[in-house]
Amino acid sequence: MSATAEARRLAALHALDLLDTAPEREFDALVALAADMLHCPAAITLIDRERLWIKAASGDLPAQLPRDGAFCDHTIRQSGPMVIEDAAADPRFADGHLVAGGLRFYAGTPIRSRDEHGDLHAIGAICVTDTAPRSLSVEGRAALHHLGTLAEALLAARATAIAAIEMAAESERQAIALERQTRIFEQAERLAMIGSWRLRLADSDLTWSDQVFQIHGLPIGQFPTLDGALDFYPPAAREMVAAKLAHTIATGEAFDFETDFITARGSLRRVRSQGEVEFDADGRPDAVIGVFQDITAAHRLKEQLRRSADTDFLTGINNRAAFDAALETAMITARDTGTPLALAIIDLDGFKQINDTFGHNVGDDALRAIAERLSADWLDGCTAGRLGGDEFAVIVEDPRLVSDLGGFAERLQAWLRVTLIVEGLPVLCGGSVGVANFAGDEAIRDFLRRADMRLYDAKRGRIGQRRAA
Repeated sequence: MSATAEARRLAALHALDLLDTAPEREFDALVALAADMLHCPAAITLIDRERLWIKAASGDLPAQLPRDGAFCDHTIRQSGPMVIEDAAADPRFADGHLVAGGLRFYAGTPIRSRDEHGDLHAIGAICVTDTAPRSLSVEGRAALHHLGTLAEALLAARATAIAAIEMAAESERQAIALERQTRIFEQAERLAMIGSWRLRLADSDLTWSDQVFQIHGLPIGQFPTLDGALDFYPPAAREMVAAKLAHTIATGEAFDFETDFITARGSLRRVRSQGEVEFDADGRPDAVIGVFQDITAAHRLKEQLRRSADTDFLTGINNRAAFDAALETAMITARDTGTPLALAIIDLDGFKQINDTFGHNVGDDALRAIAERLSADWLDGCTAGRLGGDEFAVIVEDPRLVSDLGGFAERLQAWLRVTLIVEGLPVLCGGSVGVANFAGDEAIRDFLRRADMRLYDAKRGRIGQRRAA
């Protein structure tokens, strides 16, 4: 292995942040499964620069061993499983510390993880050992391969969670929100559910691991038919899943998708499924095997982050970026279809005086009260947003409201008059409204500028009225 390849392999390993971590039940469960299936002690190892570190083990093994002379160090250089029936008869290991310690049999398969460029690197192995020479059947090799697939799925889930946490850190600058999202991501990582499945091609016999039953909300027991398994997906998703499975069977190409899913208890979940063709000893397609993961928490968090990026943290309505995007979309629709469109700009009257007199907490209450008014039922056909400070805006697409902009502006201005109770005293808050029709051939900044001009006209008119009074 070249120095460059080794450096990239170590980078892929260290990016997972697994070395020297506490035991985790997912890895412990996988090792226990390996030991049960292959009837000898099992382990998941990670190959660091100069040491072999054991993430999980079913036998009595130390936490780490020297890399030099380790069986798994040879395994990561293989493309598939490595089996040593009698290490004492193998010149590579006969004089090594492992044979001196009593190990004679070894079977392991590399487990891989992607680096930042998306390339796969063998970072460790899942293996079984014994103190007596023995052989490994074809079924045992296949089982070891499947176990390696599950181990890689666990690593991929961890890498996804780490990437998601980094994305949250990049997207969220408010410390409290960032802390909350990080906790959610960490919980999603700890509680990730992954199971395995196998569909035999000869008779469509479907088998699941226990975890797949749990994801479906079914008691562990009788395996469903293929049609029964597809019934857990909504109709549109069911067609997609069936099509991908059929394509894999016909072409041998692997699939990887995520979609909605409905459990036996009627709960809507989000799942990810990966599958590939398994070949028999003669190289003929024998089954489709894969892993199945509940990614509901991560999916919901991703949607929440997307909504957070579009929401003004104080008022809960659209922020400036989200509002500008909605306005641009509305302008394109109006330009292409000829549908009516108007824009209202709102500026609070006396907001600075409220802040100076009663403090920013009361000012914030006033902003939230105005935002709540802009979410009223009669404005269902409108999109509201906070442009900044005490300035708000409303996209008006309801034909009835656009047809009478003067009446709309008066109604909105009256609707925005709210009374706050501060220390038992009423504090009045309201806003001036400027409304402009979409001209059809103008840019967004010109549309906003025209609505701003109407706003200042309205404010000057109100000031003139007060002076005349």
